[in-house]
Parts: sequence; structure tokens; C-alpha cells
Amino acid sequence: MDYIWVSVAFVCGFLVKQIHLPPLVGYLAAGFGLHALGVEPDASLQTLSDLGVTLLLFTIGLKLNISNLFKTEVWGGASGHMCAIVLLTTLNSLILAYFGFNYFVGLDWSTAALIGFAVSFSSTVCAIKILEERGELRARHGQVAIGILIIQDIAAVIFVSLTADKSPSWWALALLALPLARPILTKLLQSCGHGELLPLAGFFLAFSGGELFELVGLKAHLGALVFGVLLSGYGKSAELAKSLLSFKDLFLIGFFLSIGFTALPTVDMLGAALIMAIALPVKAGLFFLWLTRLKLRSRSAFLAALSLSNYSEFGLIVCSVSVMHGLLAEEWLVIMALAVALSFVFSSIINANAHGLYARWSGLIKRFEQPGSLPEDQFSQPVGATVLVIGMGRVGTGAYDTLQNNQHRKVCGVDTDRTRVATHCRAGRHVITADGEDPDFWTHIDLDAINLIMLAMPNYLDILEAVKQLKQVGYQGKTAGIAHYEDEKKKLLDVGIDEVFNFYTDAGVGFAEQSIHLLGTEEESLPEKRLTTSMDAV
Repeated sequence: MDYIWVSVAFVCGFLVKQIHLPPLVGYLAAGFGLHALGVEPDASLQTLSDLGVTLLLFTIGLKLNISNLFKTEVWGGASGHMCAIVLLTTLNSLILAYFGFNYFVGLDWSTAALIGFAVSFSSTVCAIKILEERGELRARHGQVAIGILIIQDIAAVIFVSLTADKSPSWWALALLALPLARPILTKLLQSCGHGELLPLAGFFLAFSGGELFELVGLKAHLGALVFGVLLSGYGKSAELAKSLLSFKDLFLIGFFLSIGFTALPTVDMLGAALIMAIALPVKAGLFFLWLTRLKLRSRSAFLAALSLSNYSEFGLIVCSVSVMHGLLAEEWLVIMALAVALSFVFSSIINANAHGLYARWSGLIKRFEQPGSLPEDQFSQPVGATVLVIGMGRVGTGAYDTLQNNQHRKVCGVDTDRTRVATHCRAGRHVITADGEDPDFWTHIDLDAINLIMLAMPNYLDILEAVKQLKQVGYQGKTAGIAHYEDEKKKLLDVGIDEVFNFYTDAGVGFAEQSIHLLGTEEESLPEKRLTTSMDAV
């Protein structure tokens, strides 16, 4: 059985990738295809799915800045959008019931509102996967989207807790003391080193959080998220998240496959799901309108709205609980599963072209921008710089320090992560917050004095987009980029980057250049020693 679904998942994911769609679309198709062929999932698939979601929420917590949840654009965006979706879906469901659409007939205000509540959530799994693949988890729109997802997840947990057969125990209040355990947890991670013990520690902490929360009557996934948040901001948390990346992606395949095994749909169920899928642009549009009303910059609102343009696995949970209590017909669980699957396909396709869509429609999109932008959305100028380093991670920081300290160049760093920017500024570096893929940033700053732009972004697709934006603003200086593989290096050179550093194959060159001075004194002294010996002989 395991071989069958692993093989089918690989084949479907591979074929979908060949037509430039995310592999998760293939995994969804594999799940529905296997179900249609009569394949029965075993317990290992559900276990794999639970592992993937648990690790996903844990790694989200590792990267989460808890203060972001208290920003108006986050909690206001989540709550305002949820209320609007519930209201509109309730009205639309009752209108469809009036006209006699299957499965909508017989719905009253309360059941229609439950459906609205279920579709108001966006998928944490799908959205984070999309943002992670584009390297935008720490970008402004990525942080807003993650904050909204967390607020939505908290609302879902409250709903499930209120409708559960048992309420959380009074011991749940003891969880408020968990921050006191942070020094112990950070010490534990520090002692694990950098080897195989580190990802195992991640598994242990994620599952420990889940088990602890289940003991007091709360959702295990919430516990994994909270334990991740406890470690966020600690220096080792980024390394831990990176060590868990491959495991998380592998286990999440089980989640996408399991959606297809929910139930076999009928044509009428598919029709109802398609009606819900058609509403996805409306859902994204409401997010965009509401976020711009809260003075988020139009580009950030647009990209955040697209990443949230899907239905959630929590919607399935809401429908499941409602069916269990007799509030909804059983067919709605199948309809919701279909709608979730269709929304993943829609979201994957539209987000793959998100930056191109913004570039094409930027004139129209900017009309919705409100006067008086938020402090986080204001641009700074790279005053006095002749070199820009885009992406101030380890590679970008090393390039910055070498150019400034050894070459005495006037350098300015650029990064999307405000926390990282603040750290660099405290260290005395000139670093500003901006997104290298943002056309508004390039049109805002003065590029006349910039002779070299070094693109040290981790994803080569981001570098390709940044080069495209530079060409559109007429930048005439030199560019350099980094790549991890030879095929990526070739693509970067093909689009006109002057110099590409292969992160792996060229590392030895940099190592040799840094170490060659160790041979200098010895090599220079050898001729002198030979000359002295010869003179002595004479």
C-alpha cells in the first residue's frame, strides 16, 4: 500500500511540475485518483499527515514574531474579513436555496452561517508552502498573511473547543507559565549541536507540545505552534527550522493525499464545490480591499490576499464537527473537501504568477492605496552608497563586510526581514528594509550613484524577478548573483547578470582566496633562502 501511494504521488507531482505547477496540485490529484480506483488508505497515511501538519505549525512558530499579531492590519484584517465572508456566504447560500440548488435547499440562517464560517478560513498549510517556496515568509506581505492565518487558527480552535464533548480542563490555565520554560528549551537546543540530534530535538519538542496541550483538553496542533513560538527569536531557531524543512515537506505529502480520500464525490457535489470555488476571487478581493482600508501598501495587500485565496483544512474540521452534531448534512463534508482541493489548485496557479500580475496591474492596484502609509511600508534611501547588497543573510553579510572593510566601498544592504535589519543596524551596518522584487522600491530610490547590485537572495527565482524589475527602471550598472546549481547559474547568466557565484562549486575558490595569504610569507622567503645558501657556497 505504501509503495502504491508513494509511487502515484511521485508520478503525479512530477508530471504537474513539468507544466510549471506546484507539485502539491499533483498530490491532490493523486489522492482523488487513488480513491476513485478503490484504493483504501491505511493508518500510516493519516499518521504521515498529522506529522506534517504538526511540524509545519512548529516551524511557523519558530519564525513567528508574536508582536505582529497585535498589529491592526493583522487582527483587524483577520476579524473584519471573517465577518464579511460569513455574512456574504450566508446570504448567498440562502439565495441559492431559494432558487433550488442541490444541497443548499433546506438551509436555514444558522446552517448557512456555519458554511460561511467554514469557508472564511484560509489554509495555513497551502499558504505557508507557497510563501516558503518563494522565500517570502519574512517579507512584509508574508508576515501579514501568517499573522492572519494564526488569528484564524485561534478562532477555529475556540470553535472546536466550544463544540467538543469535553471542555478544556482547569489545568489549561497552567500553560500560561510556559514562557518560564524558554531558558530550559534554549539550553537544550544549544547542547544538541549541529548534527542529527538537532532535528530529532525539533520532533521531540513539537510532539511534546502537542501531547501537553491534549492532556489539558486543547488541540495538539496548537501546542506544537506554541512551543515553536517559545523558541522564536533564539539564534538556534533558524537552524532548527532549516533542519526540519525536508522532513516537513515529505510528511505534508500525506496531508495533501488524505484530502482526496475524504469521500467520493457525485456530480451534484462537484457542482456545489465549483460554486464555492468560483467565489475564491471574491475572497481574495475582500482581503485586498480590507487590508488597503487598514492602510497596508497596495502591493503588500495584493500579495497577502493572493496567498490567502484558498479554503482551509480547518474548514473541513468545522464541517466535520457540524455534521457530528447534526447541524449539517454529511454531504457537506465531501463538498468542503472538494472545495478545499480546488482552492489549492487555484491558489497555487495564481500565486505562481503573483509578481507578474502585480507588475501588469500595478497602475490599477495602486488606486486603492490609502494616503498616509504605515511606518513599516515606508521606503528609505541608500544614502551615499555605490553598491547595493540585496539579501543580508550569511552570504550577503559576508559580501557587505568584505566590500566595506577590505575594499573600502560605500555599501548599503537591503533585506525584507525587519528584525534582521535592526540587528545589522545595531552592528553598525547601513541596511534598509525593502523587497528586491518590489517594483515600487526600485522606482522610489535613486540608482544613478549605484555601480553594482549584488543579488544575494536565497531563491534564484527571486533574483530573476529582481533583474526584471531593474531592467524596467533602466538600471545601467553591473549586477552579480548567487546560485546553488549549474542550471540556475545558466538561467541567471542568460537574463543578463554579469557575474554569478555558484554557492557550492565556487566556495572552494573563495576559501582559497581567503587563505592564500598564509602561504605568502613562506613562498616569498624561499628564493631568499636559496640565494643565501648559494652565496654561502661561493
